[in-house]
Amino acid sequence: MTEYMPGGRRRIDRVLAPGYLDGIDALQLEELRARRAEADQEEVDLSYARRLLQGRIDILRAEQQRRNGDGSDQPVLGNRTDEAIAEALTRILGAEQRTDRGLGRHLATTPSRVGEHRREAERAVADVGVSDLEMADGDLEAAIQKLVAIEGKVSRSRKQVQHVVDTLTAEVARRYQLDQVSLADQF
Repeated sequence: MTEYMPGGRRRIDRVLAPGYLDGIDALQLEELRARRAEADQEEVDLSYARRLLQGRIDILRAEQQRRNGDGSDQPVLGNRTDEAIAEALTRILGAEQRTDRGLGRHLATTPSRVGEHRREAERAVADVGVSDLEMADGDLEAAIQKLVAIEGKVSRSRKQVQHVVDTLTAEVARRYQLDQVSLADQF
């Protein structure tokens, strides 16, 4: 579950809670930074889960395109050599193939215990029903749609979290502009 649940105890529930940004102009700098770090980590974790899903969607779409006549008679992954599989994955998952790059934000943090986001994404990605590239055409389309729906939920939550991060970052920047933060406070 990647969506906000009122009263929930997960990090996403804290970050997206209606009162999370209330009174940020009165927060101590340490608390402001702690909230920003928490929201940053949530964004990173959502981004990781989203990319897991996008990778699987890309693989399934490549198989769908192959079936629709892209000129290749071999399955995308199937019964191929390791080198051929690596080449196919490089081509499929390569950055130049992406059309939905998102906001292009630099994420300086690495994924943490991605928790529920990763579990949901990994469950969907590992589901044999959506992992079997030899499934019938209708099942392939249904698998793609299932993953796209989950990726959409993750993306919506990620955008909401990005708004929180941006708001907290703007408050820190405002304090620097007003000289409310000295260089000694930075470390």
